[in-house]
Amino acid sequence: MGSQGYKLVVVANRLPVDQTVEEDGTTSWRRSPGGLVSALEPVMRAADGAWVGWSGAPDVEAEPFDAQGMRLVPVRLSGEEIADYYEGFSNDTLWPLSHDVISPPEFHRHWWDAYRRVNKRFAEAAAGQAAQGAVVWVHDYQMQLVPALLREMRPDLRIGYFHHIPFPPLEIFAQLPWRRQVVEGLLGADLVGFQRGGDASNFIRVVRRLTDLTTRGQVVTVPRNAPPTAPGEEPPPHGHGERHVRAAAFPISIDSARFDAMARTDEVRARAREIRHDLGDPSILLLGVDRLDYTKGIRHRIKAYGELLDDGRLKIPDAALVQVASPSRENVEAYQQLRDDVEALVGRINGEHGQIGAAAIYYMHHSYPPEEMAALYLAADVMLVTSLRDGMNLVAKEFVAACTDERGVLVLSEFTGAADELSGALLVNPHDIDGMKDTIARAAQMEPREMRTRMRRLRRRVLDDDVTKWSQTFLATLTAVPARKVDPTP
Repeated sequence: MGSQGYKLVVVANRLPVDQTVEEDGTTSWRRSPGGLVSALEPVMRAADGAWVGWSGAPDVEAEPFDAQGMRLVPVRLSGEEIADYYEGFSNDTLWPLSHDVISPPEFHRHWWDAYRRVNKRFAEAAAGQAAQGAVVWVHDYQMQLVPALLREMRPDLRIGYFHHIPFPPLEIFAQLPWRRQVVEGLLGADLVGFQRGGDASNFIRVVRRLTDLTTRGQVVTVPRNAPPTAPGEEPPPHGHGERHVRAAAFPISIDSARFDAMARTDEVRARAREIRHDLGDPSILLLGVDRLDYTKGIRHRIKAYGELLDDGRLKIPDAALVQVASPSRENVEAYQQLRDDVEALVGRINGEHGQIGAAAIYYMHHSYPPEEMAALYLAADVMLVTSLRDGMNLVAKEFVAACTDERGVLVLSEFTGAADELSGALLVNPHDIDGMKDTIARAAQMEPREMRTRMRRLRRRVLDDDVTKWSQTFLATLTAVPARKVDPTP
Protein backbone atom coordinates (compact mmCIF):
# COMPACT_ATOMS: atom_id res chain seq x y z
CA MET A 1 0.00 0.00 0.00
CA GLY A 2 3.04 2.27 0.11
CA SER A 3 2.46 5.21 2.43
CA GLN A 4 -1.30 4.74 2.26
CA GLY A 5 -3.25 3.42 5.22
CA TYR A 6 -3.00 3.63 9.00
CA LYS A 7 0.07 3.13 11.20
CA LEU A 8 -1.96 1.45 13.97
CA VAL A 9 -4.90 -0.88 13.34
CA VAL A 10 -6.92 -2.50 16.12
CA VAL A 11 -8.93 -5.64 15.34
CA ALA A 12 -11.61 -6.60 17.87
CA ASN A 13 -14.92 -8.44 17.73
CA ARG A 14 -16.82 -5.20 18.40
CA LEU A 15 -16.40 -1.61 17.25
CA PRO A 16 -15.91 0.98 20.03
CA VAL A 17 -19.33 2.43 19.12
CA ASP A 18 -22.87 1.02 19.15
CA GLN A 19 -25.31 1.65 16.35
CA THR A 20 -28.67 3.07 17.40
CA VAL A 21 -31.74 3.54 15.21
CA GLU A 22 -33.54 6.83 15.83
CA GLU A 23 -37.33 7.31 15.73
CA ASP A 24 -37.16 8.78 12.23
CA GLY A 25 -35.37 5.66 10.95
CA THR A 26 -31.90 7.22 10.70
CA THR A 27 -28.96 5.50 12.35
CA SER A 28 -26.30 7.01 14.58
CA TRP A 29 -23.21 5.69 16.36
CA ARG A 30 -22.54 6.23 20.08
CA ARG A 31 -19.41 5.45 22.07
CA SER A 32 -19.81 2.11 23.80
CA PRO A 33 -18.80 1.62 27.44
CA GLY A 34 -15.90 -0.65 28.25
CA GLY A 35 -12.31 -0.71 29.42
CA LEU A 36 -10.82 -1.54 26.04
CA VAL A 37 -12.32 1.56 24.45
CA SER A 38 -11.02 3.75 27.31
CA ALA A 39 -7.57 2.18 27.01
CA LEU A 40 -7.14 2.50 23.28
CA GLU A 41 -8.98 5.70 22.39
CA PRO A 42 -6.12 8.09 23.32
CA VAL A 43 -3.54 5.78 21.72
CA MET A 44 -5.60 5.54 18.52
CA ARG A 45 -6.08 9.30 18.32
CA ALA A 46 -2.37 9.96 18.75
CA ALA A 47 -1.43 7.36 16.16
CA ASP A 48 -4.15 8.23 13.61
CA GLY A 49 -5.44 4.69 13.97
CA ALA A 50 -8.19 2.51 12.49
CA TRP A 51 -10.45 0.09 14.41
CA VAL A 52 -11.88 -2.96 12.65
CA GLY A 53 -14.93 -4.57 14.29
CA TRP A 54 -18.54 -5.69 14.10
CA SER A 55 -21.37 -3.21 14.75
CA GLY A 56 -23.25 -5.56 17.10
CA ALA A 57 -26.29 -5.92 14.81
CA PRO A 58 -26.89 -8.44 11.99
CA ASP A 59 -26.49 -7.59 8.29
CA VAL A 60 -25.27 -4.01 8.79
CA GLU A 61 -23.48 -2.83 5.64
CA ALA A 62 -21.58 0.36 6.40
CA GLU A 63 -18.62 2.08 4.80
CA PRO A 64 -15.64 3.04 6.99
CA PHE A 65 -16.26 6.31 8.82
CA ASP A 66 -14.59 8.65 11.31
CA ALA A 67 -15.76 8.95 14.93
CA GLN A 68 -14.15 9.52 18.35
CA GLY A 69 -10.94 10.59 16.59
CA MET A 70 -10.56 7.16 14.93
CA ARG A 71 -11.24 5.53 11.58
CA LEU A 72 -13.93 2.89 12.22
CA VAL A 73 -14.20 -0.02 9.82
CA PRO A 74 -17.41 -2.07 10.25
CA VAL A 75 -17.31 -5.78 9.37
CA ARG A 76 -20.66 -7.27 8.36
CA LEU A 77 -21.97 -10.41 10.06
CA SER A 78 -25.13 -12.21 9.00
CA GLY A 79 -27.67 -13.47 11.52
CA GLU A 80 -26.49 -17.03 10.86
CA GLU A 81 -22.85 -16.06 11.43
CA ILE A 82 -23.72 -14.37 14.72
CA ALA A 83 -25.41 -17.61 15.81
CA ASP A 84 -22.55 -19.87 14.64
CA TYR A 85 -19.34 -17.82 15.00
CA TYR A 86 -20.26 -15.64 17.98
CA GLU A 87 -22.90 -17.35 20.12
CA GLY A 88 -21.74 -20.78 18.97
CA PHE A 89 -18.00 -21.25 18.54
CA SER A 90 -16.83 -18.20 20.51
CA ASN A 91 -19.23 -18.42 23.45
CA ASP A 92 -20.29 -22.08 23.59
CA THR A 93 -17.00 -23.69 22.52
CA LEU A 94 -14.01 -21.44 23.30
CA TRP A 95 -15.42 -19.64 26.38
CA PRO A 96 -16.24 -22.75 28.47
CA LEU A 97 -13.07 -24.50 27.23
CA SER A 98 -11.04 -21.52 28.52
CA HIS A 99 -12.83 -21.40 31.90
CA ASP A 100 -12.04 -24.87 33.29
CA VAL A 101 -14.99 -26.45 31.41
CA ILE A 102 -17.28 -25.23 34.23
CA SER A 103 -19.97 -25.68 31.57
CA PRO A 104 -19.29 -28.39 28.96
CA PRO A 105 -18.07 -26.93 25.64
CA GLU A 106 -19.84 -27.99 22.45
CA PHE A 107 -17.90 -28.87 19.30
CA HIS A 108 -19.74 -28.37 16.02
CA ARG A 109 -18.02 -28.37 12.65
CA HIS A 110 -20.35 -25.76 11.12
CA TRP A 111 -19.55 -23.43 14.04
CA TRP A 112 -15.84 -23.87 13.30
CA ASP A 113 -16.42 -23.19 9.59
CA ALA A 114 -18.18 -19.92 10.47
CA TYR A 115 -15.36 -18.96 12.87
CA ARG A 116 -12.75 -19.46 10.13
CA ARG A 117 -14.82 -17.54 7.59
CA VAL A 118 -15.42 -14.57 9.90
CA ASN A 119 -11.78 -14.45 11.05
CA LYS A 120 -10.70 -14.28 7.41
CA ARG A 121 -13.09 -11.38 6.78
CA PHE A 122 -11.65 -9.46 9.74
CA ALA A 123 -8.08 -10.17 8.57
CA GLU A 124 -8.88 -8.90 5.07
CA ALA A 125 -10.42 -5.72 6.47
CA ALA A 126 -7.34 -5.10 8.62
CA ALA A 127 -4.96 -5.80 5.73
CA GLY A 128 -6.84 -3.24 3.65
CA GLN A 129 -6.42 -0.51 6.29
CA ALA A 130 -2.81 -1.01 7.41
CA ALA A 131 0.02 1.12 6.05
CA GLN A 132 3.31 -0.49 5.03
CA GLY A 133 5.07 -1.73 8.19
CA ALA A 134 2.09 -0.80 10.39
CA VAL A 135 1.32 -2.20 13.84
CA VAL A 136 -1.84 -4.33 14.04
CA TRP A 137 -3.19 -5.21 17.50
CA VAL A 138 -5.66 -8.12 17.51
CA HIS A 139 -7.88 -8.65 20.55
CA ASP A 140 -9.33 -11.71 22.19
CA TYR A 141 -10.58 -15.22 21.71
CA GLN A 142 -13.05 -14.43 18.92
CA MET A 143 -10.06 -13.50 16.67
CA GLN A 144 -7.47 -16.23 17.28
CA LEU A 145 -6.98 -17.08 13.59
CA VAL A 146 -6.52 -13.46 12.47
CA PRO A 147 -2.76 -13.13 13.25
CA ALA A 148 -1.68 -15.96 10.89
CA LEU A 149 -4.19 -14.97 8.18
CA LEU A 150 -2.92 -11.40 8.35
CA ARG A 151 0.73 -12.53 8.34
CA GLU A 152 0.05 -14.44 5.13
CA MET A 153 -1.58 -11.43 3.46
CA ARG A 154 0.81 -8.77 4.84
CA PRO A 155 4.21 -10.11 5.99
CA ASP A 156 5.41 -6.50 6.39
CA LEU A 157 3.23 -5.90 9.47
CA ARG A 158 4.10 -6.03 13.16
CA ILE A 159 1.27 -8.07 14.67
CA GLY A 160 0.33 -8.21 18.35
CA TYR A 161 -2.43 -10.31 19.90
CA PHE A 162 -3.90 -9.96 23.40
CA HIS A 163 -5.92 -12.74 25.03
CA HIS A 164 -8.34 -11.18 27.55
CA ILE A 165 -9.59 -14.48 29.03
CA PRO A 166 -7.68 -17.39 30.61
CA PHE A 167 -5.65 -19.65 28.30
CA PRO A 168 -6.44 -23.22 29.34
CA PRO A 169 -3.88 -25.84 30.34
CA LEU A 170 -2.85 -28.37 27.69
CA GLU A 171 -5.02 -31.16 29.14
CA ILE A 172 -8.14 -29.03 28.58
CA PHE A 173 -7.09 -27.21 25.40
CA ALA A 174 -6.32 -30.60 23.81
CA GLN A 175 -10.06 -31.38 23.75
CA LEU A 176 -10.54 -28.83 20.96
CA PRO A 177 -10.74 -30.69 17.62
CA TRP A 178 -9.15 -27.67 15.86
CA ARG A 179 -6.42 -27.15 18.44
CA ARG A 180 -3.53 -27.02 15.96
CA GLN A 181 -5.27 -24.51 13.71
CA VAL A 182 -5.85 -22.19 16.70
CA VAL A 183 -2.20 -22.47 17.82
CA GLU A 184 -1.04 -21.75 14.25
CA GLY A 185 -3.37 -18.75 14.14
CA LEU A 186 -1.86 -17.25 17.30
CA LEU A 187 1.71 -17.92 16.15
CA GLY A 188 1.12 -15.50 13.29
CA ALA A 189 1.68 -12.73 15.85
CA ASP A 190 5.05 -11.31 16.93
CA LEU A 191 3.80 -10.82 20.50
CA VAL A 192 1.07 -12.86 22.20
CA GLY A 193 -0.08 -11.20 25.42
CA PHE A 194 -1.95 -12.81 28.33
CA GLN A 195 -3.39 -11.65 31.66
CA ARG A 196 -1.25 -13.91 33.86
CA GLY A 197 2.14 -15.55 33.67
CA GLY A 198 0.39 -18.92 34.06
CA ASP A 199 -1.62 -18.29 30.88
CA ALA A 200 1.57 -17.56 28.91
CA SER A 201 3.13 -20.76 30.32
CA ASN A 202 0.03 -22.77 29.31
CA PHE A 203 0.35 -21.43 25.76
CA ILE A 204 4.07 -22.30 25.52
CA ARG A 205 3.35 -25.82 26.80
CA VAL A 206 0.62 -26.24 24.18
CA VAL A 207 3.06 -25.10 21.45
CA ARG A 208 5.67 -27.61 22.67
CA ARG A 209 3.20 -30.50 22.64
CA LEU A 210 1.31 -29.75 19.43
CA THR A 211 4.18 -28.58 17.20
CA ASP A 212 7.88 -29.31 16.60
CA LEU A 213 8.84 -25.67 16.95
CA THR A 214 11.77 -24.63 19.13
CA THR A 215 10.91 -22.80 22.34
CA ARG A 216 13.31 -21.06 24.68
CA GLY A 217 11.64 -19.68 27.77
CA GLN A 218 8.67 -17.68 26.50
CA VAL A 219 9.97 -17.32 22.93
CA VAL A 220 8.90 -19.58 20.03
CA THR A 221 11.03 -19.73 16.87
CA VAL A 222 8.89 -20.00 13.74
CA PRO A 223 10.16 -20.47 10.15
CA ARG A 224 9.23 -17.29 8.28
CA ASN A 225 6.29 -17.58 5.87
CA ALA A 226 5.84 -21.23 6.78
CA PRO A 227 3.17 -22.78 9.01
CA PRO A 228 4.16 -24.73 12.13
CA THR A 229 4.57 -28.46 11.68
CA ALA A 230 2.93 -31.20 13.71
CA PRO A 231 5.07 -33.78 15.51
CA GLY A 232 6.47 -36.26 12.98
CA GLU A 233 6.16 -33.91 9.99
CA GLU A 234 9.24 -32.66 8.13
CA PRO A 235 9.99 -29.00 8.84
CA PRO A 236 10.59 -26.73 5.84
CA PRO A 237 14.20 -26.45 4.63
CA HIS A 238 16.39 -23.95 6.48
CA GLY A 239 17.48 -20.77 4.81
CA HIS A 240 14.03 -19.20 4.65
CA GLY A 241 14.79 -17.16 7.75
CA GLU A 242 13.11 -17.32 11.10
CA ARG A 243 11.03 -15.06 13.25
CA HIS A 244 10.46 -15.10 16.99
CA VAL A 245 7.08 -15.09 18.72
CA ARG A 246 7.13 -13.92 22.32
CA ALA A 247 4.43 -14.91 24.86
CA ALA A 248 4.21 -12.77 27.99
CA ALA A 249 1.84 -11.47 30.68
CA PHE A 250 0.46 -7.93 30.41
CA PRO A 251 -2.20 -7.64 33.15
CA ILE A 252 -4.96 -5.30 31.99
CA SER A 253 -6.34 -2.54 34.20
CA ILE A 254 -8.93 0.25 34.27
CA ASP A 255 -9.06 4.03 33.89
CA SER A 256 -8.47 4.25 37.63
CA ALA A 257 -8.03 8.04 37.79
CA ARG A 258 -11.47 8.47 36.20
CA PHE A 259 -13.13 6.16 38.75
CA ASP A 260 -11.27 7.84 41.60
CA ALA A 261 -12.38 11.30 40.43
CA MET A 262 -15.98 10.13 39.91
CA ALA A 263 -16.16 8.72 43.43
CA ARG A 264 -14.98 12.05 44.88
CA THR A 265 -17.81 14.11 43.35
CA ASP A 266 -20.50 15.45 45.67
CA GLU A 267 -23.20 13.81 43.51
CA VAL A 268 -21.74 10.30 43.77
CA ARG A 269 -21.04 10.63 47.50
CA ALA A 270 -24.60 11.82 48.12
CA ARG A 271 -25.94 8.95 46.02
CA ALA A 272 -23.88 6.45 48.06
CA ARG A 273 -25.45 7.75 51.29
CA GLU A 274 -28.88 7.58 49.67
CA ILE A 275 -28.34 3.94 48.63
CA ARG A 276 -27.49 2.91 52.20
CA HIS A 277 -30.50 4.82 53.52
CA ASP A 278 -32.83 3.20 50.97
CA LEU A 279 -31.53 -0.20 52.09
CA GLY A 280 -32.43 0.60 55.72
CA ASP A 281 -28.94 1.74 56.78
CA PRO A 282 -27.58 -1.78 57.42
CA SER A 283 -24.50 -2.13 59.65
CA ILE A 284 -22.79 -4.23 56.98
CA LEU A 285 -23.49 -3.87 53.24
CA LEU A 286 -22.08 -6.57 50.96
CA LEU A 287 -21.92 -6.09 47.19
CA GLY A 288 -21.55 -8.35 44.16
CA VAL A 289 -21.29 -6.91 40.62
CA ASP A 290 -20.99 -9.30 37.70
CA ARG A 291 -22.14 -10.21 34.26
CA LEU A 292 -24.61 -13.05 34.75
CA ASP A 293 -22.08 -15.73 33.78
CA TYR A 294 -21.45 -19.20 35.19
CA THR A 295 -17.73 -18.36 35.57
CA LYS A 296 -18.43 -15.62 38.13
CA GLY A 297 -19.28 -17.86 41.09
CA ILE A 298 -22.54 -16.01 41.84
CA ARG A 299 -24.31 -19.15 43.10
CA HIS A 300 -21.38 -20.04 45.41
CA ARG A 301 -21.36 -16.50 46.85
CA ILE A 302 -25.11 -16.42 47.50
CA LYS A 303 -25.00 -19.92 49.02
CA ALA A 304 -22.23 -18.84 51.44
CA TYR A 305 -24.14 -15.70 52.40
CA GLY A 306 -27.36 -17.68 52.92
CA GLU A 307 -25.55 -20.10 55.24
CA LEU A 308 -24.08 -17.20 57.26
CA LEU A 309 -27.68 -16.06 57.82
CA ASP A 310 -28.75 -19.64 58.68
CA ASP A 311 -25.90 -19.87 61.22
CA GLY A 312 -26.78 -16.52 62.78
CA ARG A 313 -23.31 -15.10 62.01
CA LEU A 314 -25.01 -12.39 59.95
CA LYS A 315 -28.53 -11.12 60.70
CA ILE A 316 -31.20 -9.18 58.84
CA PRO A 317 -31.69 -6.16 58.96
CA ASP A 318 -28.11 -5.56 60.22
CA ALA A 319 -26.70 -7.10 57.01
CA ALA A 320 -27.76 -6.82 53.37
CA LEU A 321 -26.36 -8.13 50.09
CA VAL A 322 -26.80 -6.19 46.84
CA GLN A 323 -26.20 -8.41 43.80
CA VAL A 324 -26.02 -6.70 40.40
CA ALA A 325 -26.07 -9.30 37.61
CA SER A 326 -26.09 -7.61 34.23
CA PRO A 327 -27.68 -9.58 31.36
CA SER A 328 -25.30 -11.65 29.25
CA ARG A 329 -25.59 -14.01 26.25
CA GLU A 330 -29.26 -14.63 26.85
CA ASN A 331 -29.56 -16.83 23.74
CA VAL A 332 -27.12 -19.40 25.17
CA GLU A 333 -28.87 -22.18 27.11
CA ALA A 334 -26.31 -22.39 29.94
CA TYR A 335 -26.91 -18.71 30.72
CA GLN A 336 -30.69 -19.12 30.77
CA GLN A 337 -30.29 -22.00 33.25
CA LEU A 338 -27.95 -19.93 35.41
CA ARG A 339 -30.45 -17.08 35.61
CA ASP A 340 -33.20 -19.49 36.72
CA ASP A 341 -30.90 -21.01 39.37
CA VAL A 342 -29.76 -17.66 40.78
CA GLU A 343 -33.26 -16.21 40.93
CA ALA A 344 -34.59 -19.34 42.66
CA LEU A 345 -31.77 -19.17 45.24
CA VAL A 346 -32.35 -15.46 45.90
CA GLY A 347 -36.09 -16.07 46.29
CA ARG A 348 -35.53 -18.90 48.77
CA ILE A 349 -33.10 -16.90 50.96
CA ASN A 350 -35.34 -13.82 50.91
CA GLY A 351 -38.31 -16.01 51.81
CA GLU A 352 -36.49 -17.52 54.78
CA HIS A 353 -34.65 -14.45 56.09
CA GLY A 354 -36.27 -11.31 54.67
CA GLN A 355 -38.39 -8.97 56.76
CA ILE A 356 -40.96 -6.36 55.82
CA GLY A 357 -38.91 -3.42 54.58
CA ALA A 358 -35.63 -5.39 54.76
CA ALA A 359 -34.73 -8.02 52.17
CA ALA A 360 -31.76 -10.33 52.69
CA ILE A 361 -30.67 -9.93 49.05
CA TYR A 362 -31.41 -7.06 46.67
CA TYR A 363 -31.02 -8.64 43.23
CA MET A 364 -30.86 -6.51 40.06
CA HIS A 365 -30.76 -8.14 36.63
CA HIS A 366 -29.77 -5.07 34.63
CA SER A 367 -26.81 -2.77 33.99
CA TYR A 368 -26.02 0.60 35.55
CA PRO A 369 -24.10 3.65 34.29
CA PRO A 370 -20.59 4.24 35.71
CA GLU A 371 -21.72 6.97 38.16
CA GLU A 372 -24.25 4.62 39.78
CA MET A 373 -21.62 1.87 39.95
CA ALA A 374 -19.17 4.25 41.66
CA ALA A 375 -21.89 5.12 44.20
CA LEU A 376 -22.59 1.43 44.85
CA TYR A 377 -18.87 0.71 45.36
CA LEU A 378 -18.60 3.66 47.73
CA ALA A 379 -21.68 2.55 49.69
CA ALA A 380 -20.46 -1.03 50.16
CA ASP A 381 -18.48 -2.30 53.14
CA VAL A 382 -17.46 -5.62 51.55
CA MET A 383 -16.99 -6.33 47.84
CA LEU A 384 -17.43 -9.99 46.90
CA VAL A 385 -15.56 -11.11 43.76
CA THR A 386 -15.83 -14.90 43.84
CA SER A 387 -15.16 -15.96 40.23
CA LEU A 388 -14.53 -19.64 39.58
CA ARG A 389 -12.17 -18.56 36.79
CA ASP A 390 -11.49 -15.07 35.43
CA GLY A 391 -8.88 -13.63 33.08
CA MET A 392 -8.57 -10.50 35.23
CA ASN A 393 -11.85 -9.17 36.72
CA LEU A 394 -11.90 -5.41 36.39
CA VAL A 395 -14.79 -4.99 38.86
CA ALA A 396 -12.30 -5.68 41.67
CA LYS A 397 -10.11 -2.83 40.41
CA GLU A 398 -13.09 -0.49 39.93
CA PHE A 399 -14.13 -1.05 43.54
CA VAL A 400 -10.64 -0.22 44.80
CA ALA A 401 -10.41 2.92 42.63
CA ALA A 402 -13.80 4.10 43.96
CA CYS A 403 -12.84 3.61 47.66
CA THR A 404 -11.48 7.14 48.02
CA ASP A 405 -12.21 7.16 51.77
CA GLU A 406 -10.06 4.01 52.24
CA ARG A 407 -13.08 2.18 53.63
CA GLY A 408 -14.13 -1.20 52.32
CA VAL A 409 -12.78 -4.75 52.14
CA LEU A 410 -12.20 -6.71 48.92
CA VAL A 411 -12.91 -10.46 49.12
CA LEU A 412 -11.27 -11.85 45.99
CA SER A 413 -11.18 -15.29 44.37
CA GLU A 414 -7.68 -16.68 43.96
CA PHE A 415 -8.79 -17.84 40.48
CA THR A 416 -8.87 -14.30 39.09
CA GLY A 417 -5.98 -12.58 37.33
CA ALA A 418 -6.48 -9.71 39.77
CA ALA A 419 -5.41 -12.00 42.65
CA ASP A 420 -1.81 -11.88 41.30
CA GLU A 421 -1.71 -8.09 41.77
CA LEU A 422 -4.09 -7.09 44.58
CA SER A 423 -2.19 -8.20 47.64
CA GLY A 424 -4.38 -6.21 50.06
CA ALA A 425 -7.44 -8.35 49.29
CA LEU A 426 -8.72 -11.31 51.34
CA LEU A 427 -8.27 -14.27 48.98
CA VAL A 428 -10.80 -17.11 48.85
CA ASN A 429 -11.31 -20.43 47.09
CA PRO A 430 -14.98 -20.05 46.01
CA HIS A 431 -15.42 -23.84 45.90
CA ASP A 432 -14.69 -23.95 49.65
CA ILE A 433 -18.02 -22.66 51.02
CA ASP A 434 -16.95 -22.94 54.68
CA GLY A 435 -13.71 -21.08 53.97
CA MET A 436 -15.59 -18.40 52.06
CA LYS A 437 -18.08 -17.98 54.95
CA ASP A 438 -15.20 -17.46 57.38
CA THR A 439 -13.56 -14.90 55.10
CA ILE A 440 -16.81 -12.95 54.53
CA ALA A 441 -17.42 -12.91 58.30
CA ARG A 442 -13.83 -11.69 58.85
CA ALA A 443 -14.33 -8.93 56.25
CA ALA A 444 -17.61 -7.87 57.89
CA GLN A 445 -15.90 -7.54 61.30
CA MET A 446 -12.57 -6.07 60.20
CA GLU A 447 -11.10 -3.32 62.37
CA PRO A 448 -10.94 0.10 60.65
CA ARG A 449 -7.16 0.27 61.03
CA GLU A 450 -6.53 -3.02 59.18
CA MET A 451 -9.13 -2.03 56.58
CA ARG A 452 -7.32 1.25 55.85
CA THR A 453 -3.90 -0.44 55.67
CA ARG A 454 -5.16 -2.99 53.18
CA MET A 455 -7.09 -0.47 51.08
CA ARG A 456 -4.09 1.89 50.84
CA ARG A 457 -1.98 -0.95 49.48
CA LEU A 458 -4.70 -1.86 46.98
CA ARG A 459 -5.21 1.74 45.85
CA ARG A 460 -1.49 2.34 45.30
CA ARG A 461 -1.37 -0.62 42.93
CA VAL A 462 -4.58 0.16 41.02
CA LEU A 463 -3.88 3.90 40.64
CA ASP A 464 -0.27 3.30 39.50
CA ASP A 465 -0.94 0.44 37.07
CA ASP A 466 -3.78 1.89 35.04
CA VAL A 467 -5.11 0.96 31.63
CA THR A 468 -2.99 3.55 29.81
CA LYS A 469 0.16 2.01 31.27
CA TRP A 470 -1.10 -1.41 30.12
CA SER A 471 -1.63 -0.37 26.50
CA GLN A 472 1.62 1.61 26.36
CA THR A 473 3.62 -1.31 27.77
CA PHE A 474 2.15 -3.79 25.30
CA LEU A 475 2.66 -1.52 22.27
CA ALA A 476 6.19 -0.56 23.35
CA THR A 477 7.10 -4.26 23.60
CA LEU A 478 5.55 -4.96 20.21
CA THR A 479 7.18 -2.01 18.44
CA ALA A 480 10.56 -3.08 19.81
CA VAL A 481 10.28 -6.03 17.40
CA PRO A 482 12.65 -5.29 14.48
CA ALA A 483 10.88 -4.08 11.34
CA ARG A 484 10.60 -6.71 8.64
CA LYS A 485 12.27 -6.46 5.28
CA VAL A 486 9.94 -8.10 2.83
CA ASP A 487 11.46 -9.64 -0.28
CA PRO A 488 9.39 -8.33 -3.20
CA THR A 489 10.32 -11.32 -5.36
CA PRO A 490 7.99 -14.33 -5.17
